Amino acid sequence: MSRAPNAARRSESSRRAILTATEELCREDGYGRLTIEAIATRAGVSKKTIYRWWPSKGAVVLELLDEAASVAADPPDSGDLATDLHAMLTEVIGLLTPPHSAPAIGLIAEALHDPDLARDLRERLIQPRTATFKERLRRAQDTGQLSPDADLDVALDLLYGPLYHRMALHLGMPDPSHLDSLIAHVLRALTPPPPAATPPSSGNK
Repeated sequence: MSRAPNAARRSESSRRAILTATEELCREDGYGRLTIEAIATRAGVSKKTIYRWWPSKGAVVLELLDEAASVAADPPDSGDLATDLHAMLTEVIGLLTPPHSAPAIGLIAEALHDPDLARDLRERLIQPRTATFKERLRRAQDTGQLSPDADLDVALDLLYGPLYHRMALHLGMPDPSHLDSLIAHVLRALTPPPPAATPPSSGNK
């Protein structure tokens, strides 16, 4: 006897096809030319299927990026803070570097003019990863790698801000050596100073 099709499996297959089609079209034609019609055609599904799960093309791209940003969602904890920060920042650089940058940059640009998309971007992609980033830094504070009074919001700006600055001004993403230098300078500013040496006592001879 033939089995009835598995609806959950069919839905997941369609979802994957839609996300793959979205990524391919963004790379080929750019985010600005992306349409739901084009996604549906490339994925072999109906527009109705896409709108059943997402309200707009921005929402589709947001889910695509959310799945891609796995390291930042669950940051490593090797015990070496600089190494872990390098891994997290490298993932962001990957999302902002061609040929992978079109979905991310297009979504960020559209969010500037779409308050609902901006809210979803913050709540789904940015805030959870900001929280895990700060938790990694708090663990570094607990082990004495960072000053206990280091401002973690400032640390976030110092580390991630240069990447988006370079993206906005088309300056190119930092290479591994430049990234190491950025991390070293930020950690130097946030690392507690070594205890002052106790001067030798000057006793009477």
